[in-house]
Amino acid sequence: MSAREYLGEFEHMVLLAVLRLGDQAYGVTVRREIEARTRREVSIGAIYATLDRLEAKTLVQSRVGDPTPERGGRSKRFFRVTAPGVSAVKHTHRALRSLTEGLALLGVSS
Repeated sequence: MSAREYLGEFEHMVLLAVLRLGDQAYGVTVRREIEARTRREVSIGAIYATLDRLEAKTLVQSRVGDPTPERGGRSKRFFRVTAPGVSAVKHTHRALRSLTEGLALLGVSS
């Protein structure tokens, strides 16, 4: 993986949320997962822009589900992380672990 292929912070969070959600990963559930775990508000537009970017990079793949009456007959677009996406998450985790190794993060005052 080249230096340009490191995940940005938000891309990393989106990929982790998609991995956690499994078969239930679509825009709204990804947003809820990120907001619940980070206590950070996220716009649905930012979620979809990031999912589209990740799909263009082949780190996620999408499929269209069946139309549902509760959505006015519209379909949900479900996402799953691809093998290169899993590799990117692992690579980013390794880099972050290496950068934080030996730092006493909890003992540092601001």
